[in-house]
Amino acid sequence: QVHLVESGGGLVQAGGSLRLSCAASGLTFGSYAMAWFRQAPGKDREFVSTIAWSGILTYYSDSVKGRFTISRDNAKNTVYLQMNSLKPEDTAVYYCAAKPNGLPYKEERTYNYWGQGTQVTVSS
Repeated sequence: QVHLVESGGGLVQAGGSLRLSCAASGLTFGSYAMAWFRQAPGKDREFVSTIAWSGILTYYSDSVKGRFTISRDNAKNTVYLQMNSLKPEDTAVYYCAAKPNGLPYKEERTYNYWGQGTQVTVSS
């Protein structure tokens, strides 16, 4: 059974930083693309960032580009999201997702497995 467990969320002031982690189990982690999505209150879930199985290819939404960095450690079955220069509009529940075939896509429907999410709140 596949499990994705996010951690690292919390409350931070605008301009601050957080590092999210997502620990995966029950899958061949190194063959999966991984991604982060987020859902703000009253809004649809949206793409944040994705990383290929190798870690070489990464993509970001325009809203986080230059502030967030996605990375992975295949030896630890973990994907990370380093979030810097946080803004109040980054407030959301952040979800980790896994997609087979290893290629990074932005489309939510291509991801088979999802974590439960971790809350990130940025105060102004």
